[in-house]
Amino acid sequence: MHWGIDIKIDSGEEQMFQIKGKKILQQAGRRLFCLLVCAALLAALSGCRDDTEFVLTTGFYENEVFRIERMSCYTPEVMIYLNNIRNQYADVFGEEIFAQSIDGLPIEESIKQTVLARIAKIKMMNLMAEYYEITLDEREQELVENAAAEYYQSLSADEIAAMDGATQETVRQLYEEYALANKVYQSLVQDVDREISDDEARTVTVRQIFLTTTYDRGNGERVAVSTAEREAVYRQAESICERIAAGEDFNALASEYSDAEEVEAYYRKGEHEEALTEAVFNLAENEVSGIVEGDQGYYIFWCISTYDMEQTEAAKREILKERQQEMFGQIYTMFIGDKKCYLNEELWNTVSFTEQASGATSNFFDIYAKYFSAN
Repeated sequence: MHWGIDIKIDSGEEQMFQIKGKKILQQAGRRLFCLLVCAALLAALSGCRDDTEFVLTTGFYENEVFRIERMSCYTPEVMIYLNNIRNQYADVFGEEIFAQSIDGLPIEESIKQTVLARIAKIKMMNLMAEYYEITLDEREQELVENAAAEYYQSLSADEIAAMDGATQETVRQLYEEYALANKVYQSLVQDVDREISDDEARTVTVRQIFLTTTYDRGNGERVAVSTAEREAVYRQAESICERIAAGEDFNALASEYSDAEEVEAYYRKGEHEEALTEAVFNLAENEVSGIVEGDQGYYIFWCISTYDMEQTEAAKREILKERQQEMFGQIYTMFIGDKKCYLNEELWNTVSFTEQASGATSNFFDIYAKYFSAN
């Protein structure tokens, strides 16, 4: 069975980390960051927020990065994650990506914080496994062993050194904890209501022309254009509507004028601005809308299908996933209670993938998926 739990770091999702009571708010919203992290954490855990509280303290064992209750995390574990995620970035965007920042936070620090939170959550979910008496069966343990052997044997001496001397047992432990965390998730959400009506999930397929009335200030923040500029954009939208009514090709006009990345779009209730969704859902098949005003600009829609069966089925799966994440989030929040993660700040500050995680490996999660997606 494939546990298939997706991690969602979408626009607007915020990762919270607490250190000595101070919250560090890290926005993971940019499309770039979403793509990178989703690629790196192939079959990762739920989209619930990682709100484990980290307390800085002393009295750690050698190479112990943090501790939750009686569960510890050591530098080789951290470096395996950092190596793989770091090299996923490099594979997609090249080494120059590490000179970039997102919302003022260096990408290296973003990855470090994400890794810290994710490993802490996996450890916490392994504590939940003990509490709920959930274990891996013999077959799952065999898959863990096989995955660990394949991954470790693929490593060069330099890659092992970059992982602070990780052993095959280290890899086996990480795969075991990862698989068990996924099994905890699926076990706890199996009773969620799976009945989703066609109306709730109905998806309308449109082609759209979008004319923006905002601009990027240069730091990723969108600000409104002047009133005069907005009026000019509206007049352009009127002109486009007249050309469509006169018989000009919608797709050609979209290609020429639209500020949207994609011409085709899918709408379902609750996913977009209410005004846009209402306008789309009121269209008949092959009908073209008038000018629809949104928060970011003006839209013109051409309805391709009032009921896209394939996208509606996909929406049902997404709604189910959202329900599962909500249910698990409630259980997880109650479980963690006042549990704290004790962070070895001095050691943590020395961890740097720029200098240490220089191996070429990036397939840790691919190998996990290879063994667990087909079973």
